[in-house]
Amino acid sequence: MVPAKIFFTKGVGISKDRLASFELALRKAGIEKFNLVHVSSIFPPGCRQVPADEGLKLLHPGQIVFVVMARNETNEPNRLVSAAIGLARPRAPDEYGYLSEHHTFGETDEKSGEYAEDLAATMLATTLGIEFDPDLAWQEREQIYKASGKIFKTTHICQSAQGEKTGKWTTVISVAVFVEDNNNQSQAKLPAPAPAAPPAPEPDQKTK
Repeated sequence: MVPAKIFFTKGVGISKDRLASFELALRKAGIEKFNLVHVSSIFPPGCRQVPADEGLKLLHPGQIVFVVMARNETNEPNRLVSAAIGLARPRAPDEYGYLSEHHTFGETDEKSGEYAEDLAATMLATTLGIEFDPDLAWQEREQIYKASGKIFKTTHICQSAQGEKTGKWTTVISVAVFVEDNNNQSQAKLPAPAPAAPPAPEPDQKTK
């Protein structure tokens, strides 16, 4: 399958149990009802980004859903944690883009998110053959990437939080969720059922 749509979501969860804090983060993001499968970070050609509420309406409880997820957690009081997803999309619709994952400690939403966006954009730039100085600051390289005419859009989503003050587990997630197009003509179709056989004649009937 090649996903036709994608949406982004994020969440934070707090609990005395590590796993429960992750579950609460999934609930906050609205994706706790699905069987999530983590995949690597390619943005498919022709994939369309949709709002989270629209994407969630296309999914069903128990469905296997492919995601790119960044996750971080801590049980240290007041420790700053963040998780971010970066996206870089090429201008040509028949080419693929990149999604990046970044999770760290001590970084704000803005810093963590920009780092993830930088990662995705740099991976795409090297694929497209854009020349740049890797030692330049992200803002300078961003202008070079976009001036090349080969990169259409770069963006990010990030969730950060401070560790709960009494030492409960705090989990943060940022997620890119892939949605399959159920109307995609490339999907295999079930064969039509064979026509029913005519009923057999009764024993006392004569056939012509």
